[in-house]
Amino acid sequence: QVQLVESGGGLVQPGESLTLSCKASGSIFSIDAMGWYRQAPGKQRELVATITSGGTINYADSVKGRFTVSRDNAKNTVYLQMNSLKPEDTAVYYCNVHITPVTLRILRDYWGQGTQVTVSS
Repeated sequence: QVQLVESGGGLVQPGESLTLSCKASGSIFSIDAMGWYRQAPGKQRELVATITSGGTINYADSVKGRFTVSRDNAKNTVYLQMNSLKPEDTAVYYCNVHITPVTLRILRDYWGQGTQVTVSS
């Protein structure tokens, strides 16, 4: 089976930085797009950043210039470097990876377990 494991969340002060990582493992045939979403209390889940297998990147307007998404295909891992964090960045961050499992050979959507990011003074 396929698993996604996230790490890197925590409590930081405004202006500080954090890096999230999400590693995919298991019976993986191929990986397409990888990315990050977030959900703040009382709000809908929203896109933060995505990166395709070809390297095309998309950011939410609210994080452009502050966040950087990257991937290491050899490690099946996607990263989110978050700089100049603001209180409004506080949310649970979820990685999302489009994976074709070995057994099914059909592209499927997988989600990480979520990691809390809290920005507060």
